[in-house]
Amino acid sequence: MDVDPTRPPSGTGCVECDADGGWWVHLRRCAACGHIGCCDDSLAKHASRHWRDTGHPVIRSFEPGEDWFWNYATNDYYDGPDLAAPQAHPTDQPVPGPRGRVPRDWMQQLQRG
Repeated sequence: MDVDPTRPPSGTGCVECDADGGWWVHLRRCAACGHIGCCDDSLAKHASRHWRDTGHPVIRSFEPGEDWFWNYATNDYYDGPDLAAPQAHPTDQPVPGPRGRVPRDWMQQLQRG
């Protein structure tokens, strides 16, 4: 199943970045299982890696105020249903985030990455 609207998100940050002390630019939510991963603008690109590892192609933005879906398999937007709450990371979480783990030279790191 590409989308399970009953699955809550796995947390408020990228699962893998949180586990290894990393940081992210934006967050994406797997519409099938709720996994939260970092976007492809982030160094680690965990959301698209999750798709490649699991075959779950549809993601939804996990950014406040954004409600778009993307299908990695078709490389196009996807018209998805309402998903289980919460719809985004906490509004007080900075972008990039999380607070305290984003290096001062984050923009330079992204340009090199």
